[in-house]
Amino acid sequence: MPRRTAVYPGTFDPLTLGHIDVLRRACRLFDHVILAIAPGGDTKCPLFSLDERLAMAREAIADTPNASVEPLPGLTVSLARERGAITLVRGLRKFTDFEYEFDLAHTNRQLAPDIETIVLMPSKDQFCTSSTFVKEIARHKLAEAAQFVPPCVKAYLCRKFPPA
Repeated sequence: MPRRTAVYPGTFDPLTLGHIDVLRRACRLFDHVILAIAPGGDTKCPLFSLDERLAMAREAIADTPNASVEPLPGLTVSLARERGAITLVRGLRKFTDFEYEFDLAHTNRQLAPDIETIVLMPSKDQFCTSSTFVKEIARHKLAEAAQFVPPCVKAYLCRKFPPA
């Protein structure tokens, strides 16, 4: 029986409990899920380097046997094809994310009609969690940001925003 693989792409700057929630949901649906971390590109200026984000993610998902972490050097559909993935996984937190995800799914379908996109919603506890919010909270009140990230990510945030 062929292994069903999915790719869950993003910048994950930083990885949040919401991302972990979506990843674990995807792991229940697929034999293997690749958390593919993009460098950041022209539109995003990440707080953490790609190597830091890869290390954080690997530590955070170490207890998830059917998930792995890889860098995403180019187009998501290219990585998906290289790894034999049948699906791209996207997280949808709120309605305002829908338009972007809709456009992205249709673009990916044009590039790779054989690879489906599915959208998973995090649990209600994680609906408001975003990497942007986590970074902003951490800048001002590091202890409060901890509730939105795995413990290993908190350690990285502490290095970026040392307590005064």
